[in-house]
Amino acid sequence: MERFTRTEQLLGEKRFRTLQSKLVTVVGLGAVGGYVVEGLVRAGIQHLRIVDFDTVQTSNINRQLLALETTLGRPKAAVARERVLAINSECTVEALPLFAGEETLDEIFDPVPDLLIDAIDSLNPKVQLLHGAYIRNIPTISSMGAALRTDPSQIRTGELFSTSNCPLAKHVRKRLRRRGVGEGIECVYSREKFDFDYQRPSQDEKIGETPFSDRGRERNILGSLPTITGIFGLTIANMAIMKLSKS
Repeated sequence: MERFTRTEQLLGEKRFRTLQSKLVTVVGLGAVGGYVVEGLVRAGIQHLRIVDFDTVQTSNINRQLLALETTLGRPKAAVARERVLAINSECTVEALPLFAGEETLDEIFDPVPDLLIDAIDSLNPKVQLLHGAYIRNIPTISSMGAALRTDPSQIRTGELFSTSNCPLAKHVRKRLRRRGVGEGIECVYSREKFDFDYQRPSQDEKIGETPFSDRGRERNILGSLPTITGIFGLTIANMAIMKLSKS
């Protein structure tokens, strides 16, 4: 396809065909996940499963690729699927409006993907997803905390258990160790130091009317920029492209 000529020129025909044959599952389609999907599809990924239980909210517009005035109130998974097909109508994309948790992991991982990308911003679901992938031997790239950061030069890639200066990564590691999870999870994180300034969600904020809506209301609201979250997402997409095209 002419639209992917530049990708094929860079990777070579063999690696590009290998890339196109892989199945990627992306869980979380918010500030980071939206850019992950965008990067993958524009590079030529042909098989995607995208997972998110949430709907697009006005507060998402400052940083989320899928959030537009025309998509407010709609399921993120459905909006993402439409965008994927608008980029490449021949892409096979399955959208699952599911909350990622212990009870939904079997469905999320069926079929087993060649790569899982975790772009969840809530601690417990993130740990459950990463643990589920680990015990199933599914290669994984995970996003750590992008909120509250302003310095793109501090963004790094590496092994989850070797990260530093990321409070989210610290908590994730601690909980994963309790579950017997060891090394092998790649991630994107920031080494930028900062002070937390938590704010409880307002009573007016709507998470989305789904069977799991109440489970999304306990999130802390943290300031974030589209620049940093976008870099996180595209960095993950780049890691995935290089990893999948070589395997």
